[in-house]
Amino acid sequence: MDDGDSQLKKFQKELSSGTVALVLLAVLAQSRQPMYGYQIAKRLEAAGEGVLAGKQSALYPVLRNLEAAGLLESDVQPSVSGPPRRYYRITKPGREALRAWMAAWNATRDSVDKVLQGEL
Repeated sequence: MDDGDSQLKKFQKELSSGTVALVLLAVLAQSRQPMYGYQIAKRLEAAGEGVLAGKQSALYPVLRNLEAAGLLESDVQPSVSGPPRRYYRITKPGREALRAWMAAWNATRDSVDKVLQGEL
């Protein structure tokens, strides 16, 4: 891997780490039913055309942090096809945080787009 590729991978990792919590909250806010980690990962993979898809295992620490902050709730349910699954759903404070984070995201995106398009 050349230096340009490694710098791109580093940039993508840093950019992704800042947006994972936002998109996790958004996916759960849009879902009518609680979802387990693999379902969330597949939804992100489909929506992001690979851009939002990362290692599935990387989602779980973020889900746990969001739950610890009161933005998500979860419960474990038995599964007919394997071990029990932890299902996540967004809380009212999670929806409030999502609205605030979306506003911050939109403002950041708009500012970055202006710079990238030379509209200083």
